[in-house]
Amino acid sequence: MNKLISAVKVLVVDDQPLIVEELCEFLESSGFRCVPCESSQQALKRFSEDAEIGLVLCDLHMPDMDGIELVQALQKVAGRQRAFEAIMLTGRADKQDVIKALRAGIADYYQKPIDLDELLEGLQRQEAALQERKKELQLGNLNQKLQFLSESINDLYEDLDKVRSSRPGLDGEEVSAEEAGPLEIPAIFNPLSPRQLDVARLVGKGQTNYQIACDLGITENTVKLYVSQVLRLTHMHNRTQLALALSPNNSALRQRVTAH
Repeated sequence: MNKLISAVKVLVVDDQPLIVEELCEFLESSGFRCVPCESSQQALKRFSEDAEIGLVLCDLHMPDMDGIELVQALQKVAGRQRAFEAIMLTGRADKQDVIKALRAGIADYYQKPIDLDELLEGLQRQEAALQERKKELQLGNLNQKLQFLSESINDLYEDLDKVRSSRPGLDGEEVSAEEAGPLEIPAIFNPLSPRQLDVARLVGKGQTNYQIACDLGITENTVKLYVSQVLRLTHMHNRTQLALALSPNNSALRQRVTAH
C-alpha cells in the first residue's frame, strides 16, 4: 500500500550520525521526506537552500551551537515570510533547558531514548500547526496587498478631485471650486439627511464602505445601512448610478439617472 508523502520536509539534526540515520529511516517509512544533518552549520546551510523544509527535529546538546541557538538562527533566516515548527530532542530533561527552549519558540521536546511512535504523532501535530501558520501568513500578505490597493485607489480619487476642483475660466485662467461656487446637488437628493448626504458624496467619490466608515467614524455595517437608505430614497439601483448622479462633469448622465 502506498503511503501518503508529506509536502513538508523534516530537517533532522544531531551530532551523532547513527541517531540521524535511525530517525530519517523511521520518518521516511512513515511518509516524511527528511534532510539529514550532523551539525548546526550544515543544518543552517540546508535550511537556507531548501524552502520545503518546514519541520525541524534537533538535538539540544551539540558542539559549536546547541539546539536552541540553532532554532534562533533558523528563525533569523526564515524572517517573517517563512514559517516552520521545531521539536527538541534531549538526553537529559533539565527543567531550565526546557523552559528556555519553549521561550525560544520550540514547539515541543522529547527525551532520549525516544519513543518513535510518540515522536511521529508529535511531528504530525506540528505539521498541522504549520499549515495553519502558513494560512495566517498568506492571509496577512493578502490583507497587506488589499490595503495597498485601497490606498492607491483613494490616492487616485484624490487626484481626480484635484483635477475636477480647478476648471478653465472664460479667459483661459483656472477657476477653483470655491470661486466657481458650491456644486449643485440634484433635487433627487433633497430627502436625504445630512449624514445620508455625506455618505452619498463619499460613495460618489468611489470610496469603499471601509473607507467611508473610517472617514465618518462609524462602523461598516452602519455605512451599509446608510447606502441602502440613500438608494431607496433616491430610487436608484446601485452605487454606480449614485456616483454618476453626483459627478460634476457628467450633467447629461446626471439628468438621465436622476430623471423619474
